Amino acid sequence: MKPVVLLDFWASPFGQRCRIALAEKGVEYEYREENIMGNKSPLLLESNPVYKKIPVLIHDGKPVCESLIIVQYIDEVWPDRAPLLPADPYARAQARFWADFVDKKVRPPYADASHVFDSSPLRITTVFDGIDFPFHECATKLWQLNGDAQAAAKEEFIEILKLLEGELGDKKYFSGDAFGFVDIALVPFVCRFYTYETCAGFSIEAAAPKVVSWGKRCMERESVANALSDPHKIYEAVKVYRKRIGIE
Repeated sequence: MKPVVLLDFWASPFGQRCRIALAEKGVEYEYREENIMGNKSPLLLESNPVYKKIPVLIHDGKPVCESLIIVQYIDEVWPDRAPLLPADPYARAQARFWADFVDKKVRPPYADASHVFDSSPLRITTVFDGIDFPFHECATKLWQLNGDAQAAAKEEFIEILKLLEGELGDKKYFSGDAFGFVDIALVPFVCRFYTYETCAGFSIEAAAPKVVSWGKRCMERESVANALSDPHKIYEAVKVYRKRIGIE
């Protein structure tokens, strides 16, 4: 086993954060795909006995869990290349605030189940059975609801995008000229924009053009382009689920 191992699942936006951070730092690591839909590996259960979920970074045999904590750990352990958090304490606090905002407002509520977009879209239904979906995170409402409820979710989601756009302003990245912590927290959801737009019938670019331009800039980075999922593959999996619950 290499000194650095990442336990992950290909479609996990949270694992994608870790992959991007490792790539930005130039850290070689062993990628281990977890069978989230079946039996989780003994290594995963041993490494994350509390939540039993991915991603988990194992460094010199010691596990680190939760994606934003992992990204900060990566930044601290390999500080010599591409710092991800600002040096200034206030700027660091602001970066952590906005990354936390993304986790609370943009991320799917089913943090564990959101990782299970298998290569066969039909398999998604076996995982969503029995999951209680709390409908308070906007992004997921866009494809789980329809009618007036979806319209309200769309307005709420656009408001969130505008808040993010206000923080981004005219900067290249959220922290300025350097790609960093907030960018890594948010950018995995860019490949889900197509699903949000298609299901809810609106244009994210029209609502938040600066966020879309920022996403395109991020996608020009090799670390991001190699980590993100195919937007159409995600949409096809979601479409199957929507049909199953009678939305489509």
